[in-house]
Amino acid sequence: MMEITAKFNKAFKEANESQHRYKLLLGSAGSGKSVNVAQDFILKLSRPEYAGCSLLVVRNTEVSHINSTFAELNGAIDRMGLRPFWESRLQPLSLRNTVTGNHIIFRGANDAKAIERLKSVTVPGLGKLVWVWVEESTEIKQSDLDTIDDRLRGKLPDNHYFQITMSFNPTNASHWLKSAFWDYESDDIFKLKTTYLDNRFIDDAFKKRLERLKEFDPERYEVYALGNWGATGGIIFQNVQFGDYARMEFEDYSIGCDFGFTHATVVLLIGWCDGAPYIIREVYATDITTDEIIELCDKADIPKDVLMACDSAEPDRILSLKRAGYRAFPVKKEKNSIKNQISWLKNRCIYVDGRCAHTMKEIQSYKWRKCPTSGEYTDEPVKINDDCMAALRYSCELQRKAAKIQSIPKEALGIW
Repeated sequence: MMEITAKFNKAFKEANESQHRYKLLLGSAGSGKSVNVAQDFILKLSRPEYAGCSLLVVRNTEVSHINSTFAELNGAIDRMGLRPFWESRLQPLSLRNTVTGNHIIFRGANDAKAIERLKSVTVPGLGKLVWVWVEESTEIKQSDLDTIDDRLRGKLPDNHYFQITMSFNPTNASHWLKSAFWDYESDDIFKLKTTYLDNRFIDDAFKKRLERLKEFDPERYEVYALGNWGATGGIIFQNVQFGDYARMEFEDYSIGCDFGFTHATVVLLIGWCDGAPYIIREVYATDITTDEIIELCDKADIPKDVLMACDSAEPDRILSLKRAGYRAFPVKKEKNSIKNQISWLKNRCIYVDGRCAHTMKEIQSYKWRKCPTSGEYTDEPVKINDDCMAALRYSCELQRKAAKIQSIPKEALGIW
């Protein structure tokens, strides 16, 4: 077999060697935990001594795998030069090592149908499901984890072991995961906390963005950057649902665009149904030129016959989008426009397709800024790591102002 090249952060060495039944990897943003888990599993599943071991990967919504765990695992395969030994399929979403015969299966846990699919997971051919990776574990219910745990049973060869890996960012200190696992002492549980400071591969620009939180939102810095359990106080949008919405029929469509360079540029395609926004497609990139934005939008099938509401601070970029065929226009910034947009959105449920990974993360941590002297929350949002939220706010302007949005037939969207 060819030589494997893999680069790991030293902080994860003990975790990768652990054979505890429950392995908890709590990490801040940028800690590298997801990259590490993906590389570790690809390495193990490629080794002959683990032939017959297969992996189940679980997230809240099944469609969210495509831009997160599935992408991470494929990235690990390519980085380690193992592509000749792995088959990758989109229908159904799966990976298979052609040498060991080991499989990677992807599932969701957001409704009764998804839970039934979890209960009936089988490994094709020979082998057994021995490992589970629950990414963003705080998104699932304790009963869902119990269902997963029940799947790991039976007799294994001496060098094989059952294990559930749970990787997550800490959220509310009252979360069941904290009391049931993180604070609970057991010989069956391995726990590791890492932060962006443990990640030797993190880029300086992202590191600086995290450290800016010390000034703008110290409470969020404790949770998001230092990986400490916190409270969910101040979260702006509590009326959010995640699911598979990309192929629904919609009454109208709109597009929101927030420009960035050192921070992210985001383009969101929104479907509207009964007055509620469904975020169904996402383009998200940093350090990107306008030409590259256009290329990514074209690749993502962002429709050109739908009005695109853009950040008015970048007229040259808006003009370039218009020349490329997009119906881009600047959003007129009025007094209290941000507050009014947020207030309008808070009065309706916001639906996010699971493929929109960055939007899912942002909307769950989008917070009001806390006054440093009084300790009370203000009516101003924290203006950092809010690029998707800005694009969402822009996208709702025509609906909010009761203007007509250009409708397009479903077939014009293509298959995503």
